[in-house]
Amino acid sequence: MAPRSVAVIGASADPTKTAGRPVQYLRKHGFTGAIYPINPKVGEIDGLRCYPDVDSLPEVPDVGIVLLGAERAHLAVRDLAAKGAGAAIVLASGYTETGPEGARRQAELIEAAGDMRLLGPNTIGLVNLTDGIPLSASGALEMDKFPAGSIGVVSQSGGILGALLSRAAARGIGMSKLVSTSNEVDLDLADFIDYLADDEATKVIALYVESIRNPETFRRAALKAARAGKPVVAFKIGRSESGARAAVSHTGALAGADRMYDALFDQVGVIRAQSFADLLDIPAALSTGRKLAGKRIAILTSTGGAGTLVSDSLGVAGFETPAPDEETAEKLRAMQKGDHAALDRNPIDVTLAGLQPDLLRAAIRILLDSPSYDAVTVIVGSSSLAMPDLMANAIRDCLPTSAKPVIAYVSPHAPEVASLLNRCAVPAFSAPEACTVAFQAMLRSGSSNSAEDLGTEPKAAPKLDDFGSGSLDEAAGKALFGAFGVPVTRETVVKSPEEALAAARQFEGGVVLKILSGEITHKSDVGGVAVNVDPARIGERLVQMGDQVEQAVGTRPTRFLVQEMVKGGVEVILGMHRDPLGTGILLGMGGVAAELFEDTTLRLLPSGRGLSKTVALEMIRSLKTAPLLEGYRGRPRADVDALADAIVAFSGMVASLGEKLVEAEINPVFVLPEGRGVVAGDAVAVLGA
Repeated sequence: MAPRSVAVIGASADPTKTAGRPVQYLRKHGFTGAIYPINPKVGEIDGLRCYPDVDSLPEVPDVGIVLLGAERAHLAVRDLAAKGAGAAIVLASGYTETGPEGARRQAELIEAAGDMRLLGPNTIGLVNLTDGIPLSASGALEMDKFPAGSIGVVSQSGGILGALLSRAAARGIGMSKLVSTSNEVDLDLADFIDYLADDEATKVIALYVESIRNPETFRRAALKAARAGKPVVAFKIGRSESGARAAVSHTGALAGADRMYDALFDQVGVIRAQSFADLLDIPAALSTGRKLAGKRIAILTSTGGAGTLVSDSLGVAGFETPAPDEETAEKLRAMQKGDHAALDRNPIDVTLAGLQPDLLRAAIRILLDSPSYDAVTVIVGSSSLAMPDLMANAIRDCLPTSAKPVIAYVSPHAPEVASLLNRCAVPAFSAPEACTVAFQAMLRSGSSNSAEDLGTEPKAAPKLDDFGSGSLDEAAGKALFGAFGVPVTRETVVKSPEEALAAARQFEGGVVLKILSGEITHKSDVGGVAVNVDPARIGERLVQMGDQVEQAVGTRPTRFLVQEMVKGGVEVILGMHRDPLGTGILLGMGGVAAELFEDTTLRLLPSGRGLSKTVALEMIRSLKTAPLLEGYRGRPRADVDALADAIVAFSGMVASLGEKLVEAEINPVFVLPEGRGVVAGDAVAVLGA
């Protein structure tokens, strides 16, 4: 990241070629260390002596930039490793991204590196703006100057690194370090998050993510950044992947791959950017170090329309724009005489006689001092075009008086004004929605918790020999769940109308009749479930159900389940989902319409452990329909505590069984009125061989 000497292998004397750029950029942007171009066909490049090979260098280079093609890059990497270089940056493409032959070349590259660290291949390199060290061939470095700042960027795409670098420079947003990891044969996202967490010049870490190859190291690095007080903002592409593969359980459809990323980011405190623009807007806001303590926003404007745009966007997102309290309004009135200012409402419209900087300064300070507001948005109108420096300085001068966030919405198309404000440490945005996104991130950053919940130790697994393998029927699934402490319904397995009648008489009132099959898990879809069946008619209903199922699937069921009828409970779904990122536990409103409601929440299991009760209760509270469990509109309050215990028991089962448990789901879990517990009304379980 901060080498004293750089070897450029395959350097070209033609600065218009990609291979000619690294030497040119190192010199252009002020690198003060030694530069060693290597090209056996050229004696000199840009006034620098050119060497025929790595072995002939006068010293061991800290870093080697390898500009050779994929067929020869490994030879240069081997030479650098033999020389004792610290790291190599391999720009060539043509590796695993191209197929089996590329995978062979990539393995060759890894072998050639030995203990030497590798960045890439298929990377555009890295740019250390803090120290003026561009180790890159990105065309974005054609720009003459970049503002150094406190935002570190790690991107799995080389082109995106250049896009962010140039966009940030144009907007006056300062970066510290930018790294393209690309194929990640060695150094990956987590390595650079870990580095930036220790980097004094970096306050915020921005990530462009295609996939996370090592979830555990990513988790550790993200938590390290959180403990260091450095927010991590990630833009993850690939959200359109359905993830809803044909699965045995509803959970497989509800917990797609993108939802797993949401869960991972949420659990380690990573703020997810919802658009590419957010990947600059959010870090720009967070780099000020100001955190939002509440949702009350003052909007100071001299143009009513622009103020209303910001107010409306904030309101949709749940922020408040209250009118000034009487004391604050009185101070504003004293500042500006006359009846042309609207000071009793928010947006606070102060015409300010052409926005005189002294009056603007006074108004911002009054609002920052007000107990009615947690932050201030200043609308920068068209009059700023005539005096952008005075406007920017007036806002900047108010910052030391308060720790509250201050941002600017630049209403006219004036990129030079926005750039000036950003350089003055005032986050400036050209869209009202961007102001809302910035405040949401500041609010999240202000309430983030860097402590990871370590979960609970799972119970020892019972012998699985008794259960066999493959898809278990409902009775076997419930027996498995029950062994781990999940309460299940009372029921009896029957094979005939006579056995069904005897079983039904054990329960009071109507009963539930189901087919019992490990192959048919969505039983209601084929007519395999009947509720509130009169015990006197259960034999007749069993025969009828057998006919319906046979007509639907072509096979007649031979076993049935007679189950107690559970009444008065709220139905939820509880399931598990395995993914390369880890194992997720899903909770949501359940029953036959679980996939229709899509009101679910997901948490990843800590390594080898179940969820804690604290996390289980958080999951319950995060559901949109949580009020149904808490006594909504006169309903009895449900046994939320018992549901949390069931989540903990279920997650402990998943952790204990590990890879042996392929799928597991309860839909529904009946959450009974407070004090009466919960009961699993169904069970899906698939065991590996």
